[in-house]
Amino acid sequence: MNYSEQKSLTTRQPRQLLVTGGAGFIGSNFVHHWCEQYPGDRVVVLDALTYAGNRQNLAGLEEKANLRFVQGDICDRVLVDRLLQEENIDTVAHFAAESHVDRSILGPDAFIRTNVVGSFTLLESFRQKWQNQGQPRDYRFLHVSTDEVYGSLSADDPAFCETTPYAPNSPYSASKAGSDHLARAYYHTYGVPTIITNCSNNYGPYHFPEKLIPLMCINILLGKSLPVYGDGQNIRDWLYVGDHCRALDVVIHKGQPGETYNIGGNNEVKNLDLVHQICELMNELAPDLPVAPAQQLITFVKDRPGHDRRYAIDATKIKTELDWEPTETLAGGLRKTIEWYLSNRDWWQPLLSQEYQAYYQKVYA
Repeated sequence: MNYSEQKSLTTRQPRQLLVTGGAGFIGSNFVHHWCEQYPGDRVVVLDALTYAGNRQNLAGLEEKANLRFVQGDICDRVLVDRLLQEENIDTVAHFAAESHVDRSILGPDAFIRTNVVGSFTLLESFRQKWQNQGQPRDYRFLHVSTDEVYGSLSADDPAFCETTPYAPNSPYSASKAGSDHLARAYYHTYGVPTIITNCSNNYGPYHFPEKLIPLMCINILLGKSLPVYGDGQNIRDWLYVGDHCRALDVVIHKGQPGETYNIGGNNEVKNLDLVHQICELMNELAPDLPVAPAQQLITFVKDRPGHDRRYAIDATKIKTELDWEPTETLAGGLRKTIEWYLSNRDWWQPLLSQEYQAYYQKVYA
């Protein structure tokens, strides 16, 4: 019996969720998923609407009576306390994070503040609420993290599993590792029902243009060069964001407090090969490209400092214990993603601001 069949046979109590970073890429996809699956649940989105947070990502949801959007900072303890009390929150899905390696190299301060101090603030507020309520067994604090905390793999190394030692190599991954350790410590010290997930690279709708796949799609449409770091042989495991949201749903409902679950897409591919796949799909789906075939735009640029060579996720634990596995192939997920960017120019064109262009020049000039 799969998880959706189990849900239909089980009496389920409504949840009151606080989704931090719910206007960002993965967070907004999760909010869409949750509202569709559980229309009777209360969902409160807390997002600071920094450069990668976009309220348009929640279009079509905000008019629903069960969803509330709050613009605010997860480091604001007074605000977080108030929301947990006002909304009687029993579940936190914590996505809010500074998440781009290149930006962490240029300015690590924001990463430490948001990813470490912000996570600490949320954990402390949730601990107080949980303890004051008598430590209910159904409360959950889901801490969404990354495979980058494990460092880099060589070509022959086994994939990351939940017991792989942490070895972060960038300010971003180091800040996420710190927040993971806090979430783990709050379970072991206080008993707070935290669960950690470490996922591989996500892709799909609502992805900010600085990230690899949307960057390539948009640059092809604009006839701009496609910057590939180093020799392009760095390997990533790619996870379609819809599969990730299903996994997080399963973890909240069936995962065990204090546990960590690695979530992967079973799609390891070299960066250069991925860019070629994107070019082929763009050649097919967008026949009026300014430069065709799009492969002509591929340009190799200086490698980023501390660039991890390979990431790979062993998702055996979540498959064995929680009956989840990805359903989307890389070819199918890329096609869906590219079709979304082709159909949603009004979403991504305003994001190419002067600030974004200045950042782009810093990184790729």
